[in-house]
Amino acid sequence: MTTIAQQLAEIKVIPVIAIDRAEDIIPLGKALAENGLPAAEITFRSDAAVEAIRLLREAQPEMLIGAGTVLNREQAQAAKDAGATFVVSPGFNPNTVIACREIGIDIVPGVNNPSAVEAAIEMGLTTLKFFPAEASGGINMVKSLLGPYTQIQFMPTGGISPSNVKEYLAIDRVIACGGTWMVDKAMINEGRWDEIGRLAREAADLVK
Repeated sequence: MTTIAQQLAEIKVIPVIAIDRAEDIIPLGKALAENGLPAAEITFRSDAAVEAIRLLREAQPEMLIGAGTVLNREQAQAAKDAGATFVVSPGFNPNTVIACREIGIDIVPGVNNPSAVEAAIEMGLTTLKFFPAEASGGINMVKSLLGPYTQIQFMPTGGISPSNVKEYLAIDRVIACGGTWMVDKAMINEGRWDEIGRLAREAADLVK
C-alpha cells in the first residue's frame, strides 16, 4: 500500500483549490490530470467543497484528492464520505487528528514552529504541512525545523510560486509543495481551462 507521503512525493506539486461552483471541478480536474498534475487539495473554504470532492472522485477515480482547511471531525467525516484520500489542516488540532484516526483517513496537519512539530510527533505523525510557508520564515525556517526533527517531512504551502518551488523541493525531506498559482480562483470562475492546463503542465515540468 502506497502511503500518502509517497503519493505526494510522486506528484510534487499539489494544486490547492478554492471553488465556488462544484461543477467546475470536472473540467478543472481534467485540465490538471491531463497535464501532469493528477492531484487536488479542495479546500473547505467554500460550501461547494464536499460536492466538488464527490464529483471529482467520480470523474477522476485515480486522482489523489485531498480536502483542505479541515478544522473538525464533521468536516473530516464529510471529506471521507465524499471520496477524499486525505485531509489537510491549517494548524495542528489534536481533536481533528484523533477524529481522522477514528474514521480512517490520513491527515497532514499544519505546523510552523517547534512546539507544533513536537505535538505532531507525539501523536505519531511525521508528514506535516509547513504553513503559511513564506510568512513563517520560508526556506530558512523549513531547514531550521528539519534539522533537529529528523523523522519528519514537510509539504510547504502558502506563498509557493514558480519562482521558489524548486528551491523548496531541493531541500531534503521536503516531499511536495502546495500551490495555488495554476488554479487561480478567477481563472476557475471564468472557465479558463486551457490556461490552467498550460500552467499545470509548466508546474509539472518545472519540478521533474
